[in-house]
Formats: sequence, structure tokens, C-alpha cells
Amino acid sequence: MSVTQGAPAALAEPVVPVRRSWIGLLFAANLGLWMAFFTPVQVLLPEQISEIGIVGKEAALGWVTALGALVAIVVNPAAGAFSDRTRLRIGGRAYGRRHVWTLGGAAISCASLLLLSGQQTIAGVALGWAGTQLGLNIMLATLTAAVPDRVPVGQRGAVSGWIGMPQALGLVLGAVLVTAVVTGVASGYVVMAVVLVVLAVPFALLTPDDPLPVEAERPRSRTKIWRVFRENPDFAWAWGTRFLVQLGNALGTLYLLYFLTDRVKLADPDTGLLIMILLYTLGMVATAVIGGRLSDRSGKRKIFVIWSGVVIAVAALLLAIWPTWPASMVAAVLLGAGYGVYLAVDTALITQVLPAAVDRAKDLGVINIATAAPQVLGPAIAAPLVTHLGGYPTLYALTAVVTLLGAVMVVRIRAVD
Repeated sequence: MSVTQGAPAALAEPVVPVRRSWIGLLFAANLGLWMAFFTPVQVLLPEQISEIGIVGKEAALGWVTALGALVAIVVNPAAGAFSDRTRLRIGGRAYGRRHVWTLGGAAISCASLLLLSGQQTIAGVALGWAGTQLGLNIMLATLTAAVPDRVPVGQRGAVSGWIGMPQALGLVLGAVLVTAVVTGVASGYVVMAVVLVVLAVPFALLTPDDPLPVEAERPRSRTKIWRVFRENPDFAWAWGTRFLVQLGNALGTLYLLYFLTDRVKLADPDTGLLIMILLYTLGMVATAVIGGRLSDRSGKRKIFVIWSGVVIAVAALLLAIWPTWPASMVAAVLLGAGYGVYLAVDTALITQVLPAAVDRAKDLGVINIATAAPQVLGPAIAAPLVTHLGGYPTLYALTAVVTLLGAVMVVRIRAVD
């Protein structure tokens, strides 16, 4: 990462370890964000579209979620670029460049979730979900940038493990909250809006956010992504690694319910899927922070990324070769364990190959495209495989190959061990 000697605090490479309280607040903010993301996708949107009563609810859900993913692809790097160059002064006092965007994104998401609670048309649902994704991705851009902004390199693996766990926990806790604690689609959206504010806002209000001084050099952002990739090959390889592993994750998790129903022939596939999600979460929680800390202590990143990809590939091959319920449970644990280590260590690795300190949030937004794009491509690739090109064995074999290829690609990165 390019850092100018004597750079202002907002652009300097962090050297002071962050405290547990700071990590806890960032963990909570990410948990609120991912609960607000996964709960509508997994529970509320499907139920809402089903209640509207149109023909082709599956296709309608696909269009709504695809629109949200496209919003994410555009907004994340754009919001990051704006926050990188934000200089805010109120009453003669300078404020930081990140938290104002986090608060703004939370406000947009909260308003959009409340709007969703009253929608009774597909167009209204699509508009509400697009607005929610707009706000969440503004938040994601700034919350992701908090790690390279404030966490020293030697602590980033552990911290990335902590902020990676909410992706799995958000799915489980959100689903439990809107099915066991509250009932009804409208009340579910209201609860998610409240949860988002309660969990995310404290981080923006209680943690430091260094301002970008007026006198600081403000170089023009490299707006063309291809130029950033061409001039920074390590960053390009990191993007490719993230894209392929996330594509493998999208392929491997998309049709689990149908896999349990049609291939495993499980008597109660809905309960089976819930059990797999819980096992996946346990695997991820058990390994994310440990893997990140081991990576920090050893100073190595790439070997952890490679072995996490191997573990995920083994899990996918289990589903391809032995479509049984016991094998599915083992695969769920392995998927979570491998993905937990991968997410923690690869996130830390990416922060070490960012092209320039002045563009941290924008460049991390470009990386986040590698996470969002597979959510659009995954269904387009998986559907023909399952229906016409060999079924679930082909799907999970491809999952293993894509994931392993993505993990091994990390060896091309030269700036990090």
C-alpha cells in the first residue's frame, strides 16, 4: 500500500493496536448490517412475494434480488470513493470522512426497510429492496475501510475474523428473530430496521474517525478499474481470488434446500436446511478468529487461504459423491470451517495490497464487487447445470474446482507471504 511519509492520520499506516471495545462495536455494526441483508433475502422477501400472489414467484424473487445485487455492484465502490475524499466541517470543527457515510447509509436502509413493510406490488418490493441495498452498501464500504484505516497489519487477521463472523451469525439470528420472536412480514421489516440502527449507529458515534485535513494532498482517484488492475497486479490477483471463491460459495449454497429434497430425499428438508445452516455457522465461528490469529502470529497469509480453499473443495466433493444426510452434515461443518478461515485471512491479505491509502474505501469497494457479482452469476450458472448438465454431482464438482482454483491463485500475489 502506498503511504506518504509524514501523512496525516487519516492516510497513515496504523501502528497502535485497536482495543477490544473498538472491535466489539465494529462487530456489532457488521452484525446489524448482515442481519438487515440476509433476513429479507432468506425469509421476508420470499414470504412477501408469495403473499402478493403472482404467477412465477420464483422468477420475481430472482429479479428483485438481482436488482439489489446490481445496485450493490455500482454503489459500493462509488460510496467508498466519495468517503475517501470527504472533508466535513461544521461550526469550525472538522469531522472524519467515514462515519457520516455510515450514518447516512443506516438512515437510507432504515427508511427503505420501513417502506418495504407496506409494499403489496412487485414494483414496490423491488424499489424498497434497491433502496435497502443502496444504504447497506454505503455502510459496507465505510465499515470495511475501518480495518486498513485503524488496524495494524499484525492484528488484521484476528480483527477480520471477528468482523467476518457476522455474515454467518446474521443469517441465523435474523431468521430466528423474524420466525420465532415476531410473526408477519411487515413486523419483520420493522424489527430489522430497529436492529440495524441499534447495532450499527454506536460504532459511528463512539469510535474515532480521523478527518482529512484541508491542506493534505488530494490526488485524483484512479476511476478506471482496469487501470488500477494493470498498475497493481497484486490487487488484481487478490480480486480474482475473492471472485472465484465467492462464486464457488454461491454455487455451493444456492440449491441446498432442493438438494436435500430431490437428491438426499430427506423427509423434512426445511428442518434439514436449518440444521446445515447451524452447523455451517458453528464451523465458521469456531475457525474465523483462530485462523486469523494464527495468520497474524506467523506473518503468513497465502498458505491459510490455500488450505481453507482445500477444505471447502473437500466439502463440496462430499456433496457431489455421497448425497446422504450424514455426509451433508459433515460437509456443512467443513464449509463453515473453511470459509471462516478464508474470510478472515483473505480480508487481511487484501488490506495489505491496496494500491493507495487515499483510495482505501474505493478500492475495497472494487473488491466487494467480487463478492456481489457471484450472487448474480451463481444462479445463471447453477440452474442449467442442475437441470440439463449432470445435476447436483456436476454442480458440486464445479463448486470444488472453482473454489480450489480461486484459493490457489493467491500464490501469484508477491507483496504478501
